Amino acid sequence: MADFSERIKELRLARGMSQDAVGKVIGVKRYSVCGYEKGKNFPEVPGLMGLADYFGVSTDYLLWAGRITRR
Repeated sequence: MADFSERIKELRLARGMSQDAVGKVIGVKRYSVCGYEKGKNFPEVPGLMGLADYFGVSTDYLLWAGRITRR
């Protein structure tokens, strides 16, 4: 199952965008987006929401790949 880093990269490539272009959408530098895609860091909440809005997905989709909840 895809994790956050894989999903961000898949969404970016599906739109034919550079890391720099994605960074401009959410107000960060290219190296931050590179770090997201490598799983080295994660965006702060406003950036996460910006990514979800821009790509038309939920924050849950981005963050909780394969997560199973127990009640």
